[in-house]
Amino acid sequence: MTLPDCRADLALRDGYHSPQVEVAVRLNTNESPYPPPDGWLQDLAAAIGSVAFNRYPDRAATELREALAGLHRVRPDQVFVANGSNEVLQSICLAYGGPGRRAAVYEPTYALHSHIAHLTSTEVVQGTRLGDFSLDLDHVADVSSVSKPDITFLCSPNNPTGNALPATSAAEILGLSPGLVVLDEAYADFADWSALSLVDDEVPLVVTRTFSKTWSMAALRLGYLIGPARVVASLERVVLPYHLDALKQIAGRLAVAHDDEMRRRVAAIISERRRLQGALENLDVEVWPSEANFLLFRPENRKGDEVWRALVDRGVLVRNTSNWPGLASGCLRVTVGTGQENDAFLSALKEIL
Repeated sequence: MTLPDCRADLALRDGYHSPQVEVAVRLNTNESPYPPPDGWLQDLAAAIGSVAFNRYPDRAATELREALAGLHRVRPDQVFVANGSNEVLQSICLAYGGPGRRAAVYEPTYALHSHIAHLTSTEVVQGTRLGDFSLDLDHVADVSSVSKPDITFLCSPNNPTGNALPATSAAEILGLSPGLVVLDEAYADFADWSALSLVDDEVPLVVTRTFSKTWSMAALRLGYLIGPARVVASLERVVLPYHLDALKQIAGRLAVAHDDEMRRRVAAIISERRRLQGALENLDVEVWPSEANFLLFRPENRKGDEVWRALVDRGVLVRNTSNWPGLASGCLRVTVGTGQENDAFLSALKEIL
């Protein structure tokens, strides 16, 4: 008697992981450096007592969807919610990808787009970005024409590069893409523009969001999508019954009521991002402009792996992106933290360089 083997294609793939190292300053996973507002915690504590824990949660997540619809000025049937934006992406691949179907990505970009597509047996077509990490629309047209992807994944602001997709480019890509366009806006609150204005029941576009960044709720794993009602209905067919627990639904609904507090935190992070970028520009590193809550940089006279290790030795953890597709060797990504955390990072980096 022996254990069966898993799928042969899975044996060739590693899982997606961010190193979890015990350090004083953790700036590697683009979380919010601030905890949720005290008012939200108090509201959540009060609401927990009303949960019927012996009953299944609302399968449709009605109140949460209504709250998000009100926030974004759309209809509740245009909102899909799930366990983090990654489950949203997985649901898209289950409904619109799968064997015999293709998903297009443009590297370097968020690794989970390709990873989840592979896990759902969706063929991945890899396009590329220009030297400044923007998209060449002629190249997008070629990829779309030749491979005819059923799903086109875009990330704006893009992870790990930080640059946002211009509104004109997004509109043109919609016209070029034969299938569903997925615009991953995990970091859109830190940018000047969002594709939410393009969402319509007759437009093959969905916009995905997460509570992990702006809303300081990474531990709860909550994400959502805004898109055509027909797409939302298709995604609801592929998720497991009662996939979103009652506590998560309440937490998300209550968070929306504290939107003003979240906006103030976003403004503080943007201010710190600008300060951090200015400081990096005065060091012996190359740093790229960003509209997200992180910065991509590369030491010019030291190996990225060495700098990453030296930072860890000094109690600072950033993301080592040296081996990410489409990035030059030695690139590192740092999350914008609190002023104190950013100062600790800068001090350690100056010492190393």
